[in-house]
Amino acid sequence: MTTKIAKGSLIMLIGAFVFRIGGYFYRFATAYLLGPVGFGILNLAIPLQGILITLASGGMPPAIAKYVAEYSAQGDDEMVKQVIHTSSKMVLILGLLFSVAIFLLAEPLAVGFFHKPEATLPFQLVALITPFSVMVAVLRGTFQGSYQMGNIVITKAFEQIFMISSAIILILAGFYVAGAVIGTSIGFIASAAAGYVLYRRGVGFNLKDIKLTLSFKQELSIAKMLFIFALPVVITGLAELALFDFVGNFVIGFYLPSQYVGYYGAASPVARLPLIISMAVATAVLPAAAEAIGLNDRNLLKTYVNQSYRYVALLVLPLSVGTMVFAAPIISLLFGRAYLPGAQALQILAAGMLFFTIYTVSSSISQGLGKPYLPMTVLVLGTFLDLGLSIYLVPTYGINGTAIATTISAFFIMSTLSWQTLKIAGVSLSKGDFIRIIGAAVIMGLILLILPKNYLFLLVALVLSPVVYLVSLIILGGLKKGDVRAVHKLSTKMGPLYSKVKKLADFLDRFAR
Repeated sequence: MTTKIAKGSLIMLIGAFVFRIGGYFYRFATAYLLGPVGFGILNLAIPLQGILITLASGGMPPAIAKYVAEYSAQGDDEMVKQVIHTSSKMVLILGLLFSVAIFLLAEPLAVGFFHKPEATLPFQLVALITPFSVMVAVLRGTFQGSYQMGNIVITKAFEQIFMISSAIILILAGFYVAGAVIGTSIGFIASAAAGYVLYRRGVGFNLKDIKLTLSFKQELSIAKMLFIFALPVVITGLAELALFDFVGNFVIGFYLPSQYVGYYGAASPVARLPLIISMAVATAVLPAAAEAIGLNDRNLLKTYVNQSYRYVALLVLPLSVGTMVFAAPIISLLFGRAYLPGAQALQILAAGMLFFTIYTVSSSISQGLGKPYLPMTVLVLGTFLDLGLSIYLVPTYGINGTAIATTISAFFIMSTLSWQTLKIAGVSLSKGDFIRIIGAAVIMGLILLILPKNYLFLLVALVLSPVVYLVSLIILGGLKKGDVRAVHKLSTKMGPLYSKVKKLADFLDRFAR
């Protein structure tokens, strides 16, 4: 079982990283092809699409995964099949209802709320995505519950390859923003088709001779069971979506012309890049915290908690500082000079996403401690705070207003959840470690400020900043023996780079405390 979990986690981690990069490529490509105005309209359609998919799927994937895995372990194949069938009916009904709703609301939203008639067709086309996206959600939940993580990665590969290629072709063919939205639909259609084939060859083949004998009343009880489990997932998913995309894009879209949504749509995903690191740490710390609680080992729990926060700060803080300093050349390089008005918003959001990365770790620790509703509650409160501040600040400060609102809200979310999580765990952080990390990042930032802000010196900064940061960390006593041991372990998985990484670890060992 341990090997199965480790292998599945590794597959999902690699897949998540690769497909997050694919998601960024989709944004970069559409930003270049559509320009700020068209990209702004697309960034109004994308969160609308996300909300629709989240509501229509009803938080079913983790619920399906839980009960498929549970009943499979019990050898109850009928219940496995029943869970899949019942959840499929639920999401198809929800998907069709929300598709019709968004199609009917597209024009009132585009014209009446955003005052952008050109957004009507893209909003209407979002309705095409939902029926296919919800079936993909059911299939992925089934694969997860059956420990077939490779199938999840395959369906995501089909989704991204067809989505990106179709969107680019259709935009170049003259379909403009509608082409990008249709491309997303084609991606989900391809993913659903691939998932169905994989299901028929795997889980579906094993269950094809199983007869369903439950009555309608019994099936309703299963639907209720799935709904109760899925509800907090939906709330959390909507809150995260609102904090990242919905609030900022929609408030800007309400008050400002479309190109400003485009500027913000360029800044926001770049600021979120450090979340890749925090999600990797969060994935590992949840079972670790649960293990420590299960063993009733407070010292082990303290070690896990301190290491988690420290590693995120150690890796994400210098990335955030570097992004703040070189925001203009970064956004210009990735999206083009037309998006330079979003540079200041990127500087502000870089700080906000640093706070949010720490929240993600606190959230996983809290879940590992058996408190899953705590991060959900804090996140929902933070989302309402973000909405209120954005409405207040955007009319005065433009897109920087919503960046400020998001950063303040992320700080509230981070500080509130971290305080509560540490209190529940009975753990206090080693403040000296974090002061040293902050000091090293500040020194690095001050040196980077001296450099000219252009493409050439962005390259210089990419080479120089790790050296400056590491040297500063060593001088301040922030490098630990445990860090060196982690690099040694990493070297064994680096293949042809093993000897070089090992030499680096051996060299650093001389300076670690």
